Amino acid sequence: MIRQPIIVVMGHVDHGKTSLLDKIRNTAITNKEAGGITQHIGASEVPIEIIEKICGPLLKKMGAKITIPGLLFIDTPGHEAFTNLRKRGGSVADLAILVVDISKNFEPQTYEAIEILKEYKTPFIVAANKIDLMTGWIKQNTTSFTESIAKQRPMVVEQLETKLYELVGKLSEVGFSSERFDRVKDFKNEVVIVPLSARTGEGIAELLMYATGLSQRFLEANLNIEVNGPGKGSIIEKKEERGLGSTADVILYSGTLKVNDTIAFATEKGIGKAKIKALLKPKALQELRESSSKFYYIDSVSAAAGIKISGSGLEEALSGSLVLSTDNEDYEKEISAELKEVFETDKNGIILKTDTIGTLEAISRLLKNENVNIGRKGLGNVNKRDIVDAFSMRSIDPYSAVVLAFNVNIDDEAKMESETAAVDIINSSIIYKIIDDYKAWLDSAKKKERDSAEKALVFPGEALILPNSCFRMSHPAVFGIDITRGKIKPSYLMMNGNGEIVGRIKEMQNNGAPVQEAKKGDSIAVSMEDVTFGRQIKENETLYTFMNDENERLLRYKFDYLLTDEDRELNDEISAIKRKNRKVG
Repeated sequence: MIRQPIIVVMGHVDHGKTSLLDKIRNTAITNKEAGGITQHIGASEVPIEIIEKICGPLLKKMGAKITIPGLLFIDTPGHEAFTNLRKRGGSVADLAILVVDISKNFEPQTYEAIEILKEYKTPFIVAANKIDLMTGWIKQNTTSFTESIAKQRPMVVEQLETKLYELVGKLSEVGFSSERFDRVKDFKNEVVIVPLSARTGEGIAELLMYATGLSQRFLEANLNIEVNGPGKGSIIEKKEERGLGSTADVILYSGTLKVNDTIAFATEKGIGKAKIKALLKPKALQELRESSSKFYYIDSVSAAAGIKISGSGLEEALSGSLVLSTDNEDYEKEISAELKEVFETDKNGIILKTDTIGTLEAISRLLKNENVNIGRKGLGNVNKRDIVDAFSMRSIDPYSAVVLAFNVNIDDEAKMESETAAVDIINSSIIYKIIDDYKAWLDSAKKKERDSAEKALVFPGEALILPNSCFRMSHPAVFGIDITRGKIKPSYLMMNGNGEIVGRIKEMQNNGAPVQEAKKGDSIAVSMEDVTFGRQIKENETLYTFMNDENERLLRYKFDYLLTDEDRELNDEISAIKRKNRKVG
């Protein structure tokens, strides 16, 4: 059997996600004589008969026989709409609709949605919403954008084209080729943009048409299921319901679940089980957040569907985790593999805490893409142990001595410990932002370390004592030099070509002005204590900066990025001169 595609609606707050789904539902209800519409888990099942009635002849343009039974729209807020819709190796969602306010273009949660969609390789359609708010737009009594735009004035059409051009440009910046739906030439490689109004309904027909047609054309192979097989789904949310006890909202994407079935799922301690006491759906037009009196009970449910499950033991279930009927012979192996995969860590790395298993997986994957190691990860509030573990990383890798906290609180004890140990906590409720904030923290930490290293370390330098440039023989000796390689600073010890330390640079000047650093190509005057010009140092002699062994090791292995290829070569020469002097000594 071919199931209906699971479509998640994403986008920035106030760009019209809920309004869009409300308009789809209301439009469908108006046409309910052709079929029914069922709401559950903040979701809506729209049967194909209703879609065909709304879209009319538009569907025939897609050139495919429609075999899917309808569309299942998922309506949950923010990142939760997607990260908890997960299965091993990907997302439960077959297709996404990214809602963008056409006048505001991309905003923070738009970027978040894009990053998640890219990471899970989920195809999507852009709903360019709020076209009715453009100056001069005249509402038409139709659900078709094509019919409506044909009746708008040229200045309105031109204004829309400008907004669409800006949107195409923004999508290009984040790596996607896109075009208005009626101009797309390659549906596999171009993102479809559907201009619409969630308030007036103009464009709803095209949105449903392309959601149906693209699912049919490119996703049909993924929609084949065994209806009578054991159920397999994803936990969107768990909660306590008065009169029901522990419940879980589940998207079932394969098989069937029945009352009295035993289901298995992931918990923080391993595999948990629960016997299904009740399967519930909300009554028409009621949300799952309503009281239990607004639900009705069913005996079984087949994919694809959203359902509320009641059963003892569900309080331990992890939101975003796999849920399986124990009729599935491999359920223990699958859930164990899921837990191992999601909670797998590196030997050393940052500490990561998130609210659900779904966000834990999503952020872990994004961090891996940035080559960031995760030393420990978990669910729930940031606690004292997290801070202590991050502090212990400082001696191993200071760039990992930080806690990333996504959508969770920070215990008071952890706050106090973080201040005492000077461990930073990066806290955010937007996925892409927590990654960007960590990268900014990392850049800042590296800059601090680099600045500190440049002040404390001696860098390789080579200088030629100029002929006829001695201004003072001793107390201190003052003479001219050319920097031939590397760099030299005041306080650097200098040695000759035999590895013998000749003295320490006291001051440096250029045309009478103090100099704090001289680089290759500079000609300066230096003063040096405890030497006599003509004895320890002579004109046309080459001097080198003296670096102790620890200094050389740090430059070679830890701060190598601060050196040029020529610096590295000079560093090796200085090391060889010192070794030669030791053998002679």
